[in-house]
Amino acid sequence: MTTIAGHLINGEMIADSTRTQPVFNPATGQATKEVALASVETVEAAIAAAQAAYPEWRNTPAIKRARVMFRFKELLEQNADRICELIGEEHGKISHDAAGELQRGIENVEYACGIAELLKGEYSKNVGPGIDSWSEFQPLGVVAGITPFNFPAMVPMWMFPLAIACGNTFVLKPSERDPSSTLFIAQLAHEAGLPAGVLNVVNGDKEAVDVLLTDERIKAVSFVGSTPIAEYIYSTANANGKRCQALGGAKNHAIVMPDADMDNAVNQLLGAAFGSSGERCMALSVAVAVGDAAADALVSKMKEAMQNLSVGAYSDSSNDFGPVITRQHQQKVNGYISSAEEDGATVVVDGRNPQVEGFEEGFFVGATLIDGVTPQMVSYKEEIFGPVLQVVRVNSMQEAMQLIDDHEYGNGTCIFTRDGEAARYFSDHIQVGMVGINVPLPVPVAYHSFGGWKRSLFGDLHAYGPDGVRFYTKRKTITQRWPSAGVREGVNFSMPTMK
Repeated sequence: MTTIAGHLINGEMIADSTRTQPVFNPATGQATKEVALASVETVEAAIAAAQAAYPEWRNTPAIKRARVMFRFKELLEQNADRICELIGEEHGKISHDAAGELQRGIENVEYACGIAELLKGEYSKNVGPGIDSWSEFQPLGVVAGITPFNFPAMVPMWMFPLAIACGNTFVLKPSERDPSSTLFIAQLAHEAGLPAGVLNVVNGDKEAVDVLLTDERIKAVSFVGSTPIAEYIYSTANANGKRCQALGGAKNHAIVMPDADMDNAVNQLLGAAFGSSGERCMALSVAVAVGDAAADALVSKMKEAMQNLSVGAYSDSSNDFGPVITRQHQQKVNGYISSAEEDGATVVVDGRNPQVEGFEEGFFVGATLIDGVTPQMVSYKEEIFGPVLQVVRVNSMQEAMQLIDDHEYGNGTCIFTRDGEAARYFSDHIQVGMVGINVPLPVPVAYHSFGGWKRSLFGDLHAYGPDGVRFYTKRKTITQRWPSAGVREGVNFSMPTMK
């Protein structure tokens, strides 16, 4: 274990290995390298590099910034296998799942390629005699992103490509648990033609984060992670005068109506609940079955289908999902399963301590199905972030919707039904930010925007898409007059109008 993942500052790799921590392969349970944890001085150096690069990059024509994004997209596609391998080695994500993550990230780069169109402002001629007015969208300056372990490729690409295309410079603090794919992707961005200092990556812990939140040179902060940390990020950034969007946790419910195509619902729930080991903020972790007949059918069919699911190492693409990120998280997920059982729920399919041949020390949790869960249980209230699907039984759609509305999180939800009226009512009235109709993971495409409601999002603007452009820019409105020769107005102390 000699390799050290360092930092990318001003176009160069920096070791700064005063403090390090191990990076594990979750499938084997073994530490494979160490990651350097940035000192205050290292983070400040990254901010200084971004600040120095900003004036020239800000004034680079948008079309030239877009051309860098086009080349970056090509390099991502050419190096996809290597990126997915790095994700698998440090996150544990199965190769096909890693490829899907990367593709969704590439789609955000594609959106950033249209930045010249996206930054076009508004223009009005002759708003008054000889007066023209227009608005334009200018970059903020140096901005920062703090990203989670579960999507080391995709979530950073929710942030820095669009921010950079808008003319900002960027300091990225990825998760220290799986840093290598993020660093490799940043190096590809430089290979695509980014000038030194435009994109900087610092690995680290809270010490690094706090510098980004308090340094006056940072103008905005984007964050994705758990709700307690999101709340801290948002409050601290705001207290220091920064624009902030902080995406937090989730407890995503799927309503299963009595008229649902049950076989289709089961197939959709399998992937949505257990894909990526349930380590998604959009994972469906609660199925709300309306009526005992629907609940019994759902549980029976889920139990049968789950017998064929395979958990294992990332390198075997026949596996459905891999390990969770750490030994501690494995124990935490198992604890939630035990907690539900102790509270009176029925563990229908038990994924605690699965045996994966050849990977006995890996951080695996098998697919788990729990029936008879109630809103009073801790396992229902809190985000499990593992391959666990809980079933709550209710008597009506209104009761199901009330259950969802009452929860502190409002990230994503969906309904399985054949009834168009019910689906329309659900999507119109449910208090959740992203809604699916027979679609279990309603993650918006790159040219829309991603974000939940309630305690799943702190801030007014969602991530990427049109909201991303608005987050990484500030509107300036200019009103201009060129008086005609010989024509001069007198002094006017009244508010100007067109009356």
